[in-house]
Amino acid sequence: MRVLLLDLDSTRPDHLGCYGYHRNTSPHIDRVAAEGVRFDQYYTSDAPCFPSRSALMTGRFGIHNGVVGHGGTAADVRHEGPDRDFHDRLTSESFPAVFRRAGMRTALVSPFGERHSAWTFYAGFNEIYNTGKSGMESAEEVTPVVLDWIERNAEQDDWLLYVNYWDPHTPYRAPESFGNPFQDDPLPAWITEEVLERHKQKVGPHGANEINMYNSSTSPKYPRHPGDIRDMEGLRTMIDGYDCGVRHMDDHIGMILNRLTEKGIMDDLVIIITADHGENLGELGIYGEHATADQGTCRIPMIIRWPGMQQGISDDSLHYHLDLVPTMAEMLGVEPAQSWDGRSYADTLRSGNPDGREYLVVSQCAHVCQRSVRFGDWLYTRTYHDGYHLFDKEMLFHIAEDAHEQNNLAQERRDLCKEAVYLLNEWHDEMMMTMKFDVDPLWTVIQEGGPYHAKGHLPMYIERLEETGRGHAVPELKRRHPGEFTRN
Repeated sequence: MRVLLLDLDSTRPDHLGCYGYHRNTSPHIDRVAAEGVRFDQYYTSDAPCFPSRSALMTGRFGIHNGVVGHGGTAADVRHEGPDRDFHDRLTSESFPAVFRRAGMRTALVSPFGERHSAWTFYAGFNEIYNTGKSGMESAEEVTPVVLDWIERNAEQDDWLLYVNYWDPHTPYRAPESFGNPFQDDPLPAWITEEVLERHKQKVGPHGANEINMYNSSTSPKYPRHPGDIRDMEGLRTMIDGYDCGVRHMDDHIGMILNRLTEKGIMDDLVIIITADHGENLGELGIYGEHATADQGTCRIPMIIRWPGMQQGISDDSLHYHLDLVPTMAEMLGVEPAQSWDGRSYADTLRSGNPDGREYLVVSQCAHVCQRSVRFGDWLYTRTYHDGYHLFDKEMLFHIAEDAHEQNNLAQERRDLCKEAVYLLNEWHDEMMMTMKFDVDPLWTVIQEGGPYHAKGHLPMYIERLEETGRGHAVPELKRRHPGEFTRN
């Protein structure tokens, strides 16, 4: 058996053609989707980058494995402590270890361990190729490494090749020579001039006025990535920059698929296409970041092409990213680990029968501290630290009709909020009762001063708000975050 896994950083499913996008961003990915199963309601349990990949690699929620943020205590996988044996659990229970246990060779092309000092990400791989730029790679720097590996190894049997592309991640980096194939295509219809004007009045990092987190600075190295969005032309720069990143990456995926075809192994090659998280492109007024526990950030693509299994179908039931771990174990005939939080959906691949969950709980503690419940047609978000966005404590969106989260219905539908809180409490009780630790790492983040990408920035940001005519928000920011002005 041969398996190619493409981990496409910051890739939103709704900006791929196979998920209905009106722009031709992903012809090669679309071709794979047509030959496999497309999962439409697939979410990372923990966002953004390091929490998501830690959940996938360990098969456990962040509340269990300990990684929910990008700094502080909650940015390290929990030690096993006195129970640790000669080897730790990742030796046999990590995602790549599943393939090792099935007798397969595992290879990784990614700089991710270095980017976040996420050394546990490497557990279980026989070969590791660090492309060397800590996530600032462009596809033309990654693809030659992949093609070289394919040239040397593709015709051998029993391997997993895990490839990590970064082009949809900020700063948008498609080379100038790539041009702009979308310059004449319409923008997403939901972001009207009226919507953009509302976004320009909002506060918070990565808003329309501060694409560069807390300011509007730009780099001449990345002309596709604006510093702010003042009008619809600026919006076009932002959206086109992202979409060019997706298409440039897809072109390189095409090169890989073509080489594998030349090697004559496509007929029995399993291809998995997914992402660590999506990208807010206007949702909640945020642009060019994966900063919330919402639809824009946490919904991700999942496409599995498995020769001999279901082809050309979609699954609309709810799944977590970490469900991939027990799914692969079942498909490979490997005994599942007791520590995994995932639930196999192998039957969907075999028979097409939906086998999802009743509801999902997704978390974000790197930019804000939020937990959200995805249930039915709804998304309920509870904010514990707003990351200086002045979010309401409770937000409720009818995702089926309002996928871009424009209308908060929390006050009108208290009944649904109460239902969501019940589900959130049920999930939290189960999580706390199924681990030996007595601390929820979300509260560790808050006790250590707040989310890593917010902590310590408020005094400086308040100065910018006052300079840019948004000083009306300052009193409320000070009321919500008094510790920012007393912390040493």
